[in-house]
Amino acid sequence: MLKADFHIHTRYSLDCDTPLEQIVSRCVELGINCIAIADHGTVEGALEMQKLAPFTVIVAEEVLTPYGEIMGMFLTETVPSRIPIEEAIARIRAQGGLVGVPHPYDTVRGSALGSPMIEKVADKLDFVEVFNARSPFLRSSARAKTFAQRYSLRCTAGSDAHTPSEIGHAYVEMPEFKGRDDFLQALEQGKVYGHRTNPLAHINSTWAKFKSFLSSLT
Repeated sequence: MLKADFHIHTRYSLDCDTPLEQIVSRCVELGINCIAIADHGTVEGALEMQKLAPFTVIVAEEVLTPYGEIMGMFLTETVPSRIPIEEAIARIRAQGGLVGVPHPYDTVRGSALGSPMIEKVADKLDFVEVFNARSPFLRSSARAKTFAQRYSLRCTAGSDAHTPSEIGHAYVEMPEFKGRDDFLQALEQGKVYGHRTNPLAHINSTWAKFKSFLSSLT
């Protein structure tokens, strides 16, 4: 069985400064043996992690559109941010990827996709993140689960970790898989586990983003 955290960030995200090696060490310590690296606006870190990690790594990306973020999985190249949501979905599909929505209905995130757009693209989705450890309110998870059930979508979960200590706060226990299509079948048998991260963890993200801004000025 896999213990899979499907939403982890690395130093390749603007709001995270966690080295890849620290993520690997923390996953091994916790028994997390499958992860999706879903950095903001790039797959570079995920591709590097595939070379480094001794466990399964899915190349993913959070893609910011004018309506909010979507997530691509099983990608081979970066999908540019701030393009129309329909184009972002098409670009994910063009490289054989899966399309989903991270932290839907999260009212404290401006980047969260919600109504009515999420219903508009429902027939183009493969999965929905029904538990995000950084989402502070249970009602957003409940709405995500209801949405997934209504449209018969697979359910994922992730810590949305921006620091090593957050890894594993949410995960899916599921059978092992080989490739994209096998992943979807295995995910249908998955069970979601997790607990919410202390909201103070967002301070680390803000500080990392500020440091990235300072670096861009030099």
